Amino acid sequence: MNGEGHNDARGSGSPGGALRPEPRTIAVDYLARVEGEGSLTLVIEDGRAKEARLSIFEPPRFFEAFLRGRGYAEAPDITSRICGICPVAYITSACRAMEDALGIELGPELRALRRLLYCGEWIESHALHVFLLHAPDFLGYPDAVAMARDHRDWVARGLAIKKAGNAIVARLGGREIHPVNTRVGGFYSAPSRADLEGLLPELRAGSERTRACLSWMATLPCPELDRPYEFVALRSDDVYAITEGRLVSSGGLGIEVRDYDAHFIEEHVSWSTALRSRIHGSGSYLCGPLARFNLSFDRLLPEVQDAARAAGLALPCRNPFRSLLVRLVEILQAFEESIRIIEAYAPPPAPFVAPPALRAGTGYGGSEAPRGFLYHRYTLDAEGTILDAKIVPPTSQNQLSIEEDLCALSPSLASLPLREATARAEQAVRNHDPCISCATHFLTLRVEEAPR
Repeated sequence: MNGEGHNDARGSGSPGGALRPEPRTIAVDYLARVEGEGSLTLVIEDGRAKEARLSIFEPPRFFEAFLRGRGYAEAPDITSRICGICPVAYITSACRAMEDALGIELGPELRALRRLLYCGEWIESHALHVFLLHAPDFLGYPDAVAMARDHRDWVARGLAIKKAGNAIVARLGGREIHPVNTRVGGFYSAPSRADLEGLLPELRAGSERTRACLSWMATLPCPELDRPYEFVALRSDDVYAITEGRLVSSGGLGIEVRDYDAHFIEEHVSWSTALRSRIHGSGSYLCGPLARFNLSFDRLLPEVQDAARAAGLALPCRNPFRSLLVRLVEILQAFEESIRIIEAYAPPPAPFVAPPALRAGTGYGGSEAPRGFLYHRYTLDAEGTILDAKIVPPTSQNQLSIEEDLCALSPSLASLPLREATARAEQAVRNHDPCISCATHFLTLRVEEAPR
């Protein structure tokens, strides 16, 4: 971390004798503990942000373009390579879109296995973020290695939690990263009951570790910030939505996933290689753990709701810094659901459902990646060849809200000492665990005082 600028301990004179903050620049040459390359610039006038620009300069990756001309069955494997942290999310959204286009209906056993696989990814991805990337911010450490010197037991618990999530993905997917046992319509092979039951001791231990970590992290100092987000996430009639559901918002939206394009728009800005998203007729919105928690708290298991309340979480929860605790709540939910799925598991009649017939059409799919809603749309010809593809990852949807978070924080950033302001700004960015490989990632933060 590298910051340059004027110390703001002094004020400058203004008419009437009021003090104004000194002009200042906060620059982080490489924002650590996120993935990808980019920059963020804040222009501050009179102690408040006039403009915030999240500039993503990582080269575009063109996945949508080179999916064209490929067979429908290739989409899950190709898109899973977009991200090594959440490949299951890409596999699931791609599969659901193709199944929609081809008229494939999964039975309850295959749907449960897909949900179990996704729970594994939630556990390992959230644990990576909570313990190695974000917790150091709340404790004042530059990284997890420094944090481990004083909090070794907690870091060890976090690594054990992550390992349990990896074990689920490996058991169902064939390996921990970029699973190879998944396909449109289900899996290439389905596990036996004995295969899954072998995971139970580690999952039960992981649940207890998560409860302990949630109680501990609830005691950490948390900055105050209340943001009037419009939350967007999937919601299900009977479970905490992960792999399926209707897309809803705190502003009253309630649509099927196939109607996404009619309600959301993407726009290009000159300073970023990634598109930003808005709601038609409105503005920014937030997807991810905080959105799911606020929109579907009543769908959490009762014991998980109790754990959230005991950690001091209540509705509405609009402080992005509290997302650290919400991710732990979702880890606990994923552990408890995984245990229940395995305990009730009966192998499916077949490991996958084949399409009734190839046909031309458009399919729509969405799922809740660890970082938020992930939308896929594919148009196929009569032979099942992809003619067009659209993928909207959660980080690109959250870009505008991240910029607005920094604007909302600007008064406190302007008044803090330089080092503290720099650390707080980085922490605010990491609240959303941005994955710029998916959207395309930012590494540089710059805050500037506008000329007077």
